[in-house]
Amino acid sequence: MYTRKDKTMLIFLDLETTGLEENDTIVSIGIIGVEDTKEEFLYELLNAGKKIPPKASSIHHITNEMIKGRGDFKSSQAYAFLDAHNDTNATFIAHNVKFNLQKLLFAGLEWQGKIIDTLRVTKHLIPECEFFSLQILRYELKLYQHERETIIAHNAFADAKVVKFLYEYLLDLASHERMCELSFKKVILEKLEFGKYAGRYIEEVAMFDRAYLEWMLANITDLDDDLRYSIMSHL
Repeated sequence: MYTRKDKTMLIFLDLETTGLEENDTIVSIGIIGVEDTKEEFLYELLNAGKKIPPKASSIHHITNEMIKGRGDFKSSQAYAFLDAHNDTNATFIAHNVKFNLQKLLFAGLEWQGKIIDTLRVTKHLIPECEFFSLQILRYELKLYQHERETIIAHNAFADAKVVKFLYEYLLDLASHERMCELSFKKVILEKLEFGKYAGRYIEEVAMFDRAYLEWMLANITDLDDDLRYSIMSHL
């Protein structure tokens, strides 16, 4: 049982799910809670009653057999921990915060504390990176040098560790408070990360194939907010 605290808490979190659609559910959650010099660690497998499709298992390697008999998020230690710290004394830190918060909300928790999105903050502070996925940044920024044991990608607890390493890296470039601000500020990206023009400058593509960018805006419904904003800025 967790009790509410008044001290500042940093909560590094990662989730694995049954998929990326709105009604997909959490199958694992990894949390690192940091308060002063004290750290708390949580990793749980969860079962909200939705089967894990093979495509999702091929990414995070969690199977339906592994979550059989497990409880849902509301009955988990992770929920109790987050609920106990769900106030402005705590900062929720994740890579692609929007996705994580949407999944937590769908599972029954609406976050009330502060937020840092290491994905958006990295886009602001290190725009020269061509790609911003957590695993690419892990190697691009040599975050792996802080690993004390082998970290397996797409394991919720392992990825929460990488988020913590990334946050600590970004602290050399901006304060905690500044990162909170940047997490809500849209970014104008320079290059496309995927598609037939991956790696090309958006401004350049707008000059010779404007129709392609217009097609992206009209047809890709889950287009990253910053990419959508960037394309619209260049058109």
